[in-house]
Amino acid sequence: QVQLVESGGGWVQPGGSVKLSCATSGFTLDYYPIGWFRQAPGKEREGVSCISSSGSSTVYADSVKGRFTASRDNAKNTVYLQMNSLKPEDTAVYFCAGDFRVDLTRSYCSDYATDYDYWGQGTQVTVSS
Repeated sequence: QVQLVESGGGWVQPGGSVKLSCATSGFTLDYYPIGWFRQAPGKEREGVSCISSSGSSTVYADSVKGRFTASRDNAKNTVYLQMNSLKPEDTAVYFCAGDFRVDLTRSYCSDYATDYDYWGQGTQVTVSS
């Protein structure tokens, strides 16, 4: 069955870096865009980034632009989110998700959570001194 499993979260000091991984199985990763989302306590889930199926296009929320970088290795069935210059407000549970809509171009990805069909269980990132 389709699975997405996040890892790499943990505690980090402000200004530090973390690299999240999203390991996928049960489908051909090469065909689908992947999104990254986060949810902080008491807040709604928000889009962080997405990466197209080819990896040629990425989208970032304004709050993380210039600090976060999404990438993917389709041969390893894994998508990554490199998070640098972390701030306390980046503290959240981070989720990866797969957009399984058909006929998407290889350079497209969506930052809307409602466009995503399958979700991982999330990994906690805590930024604190």
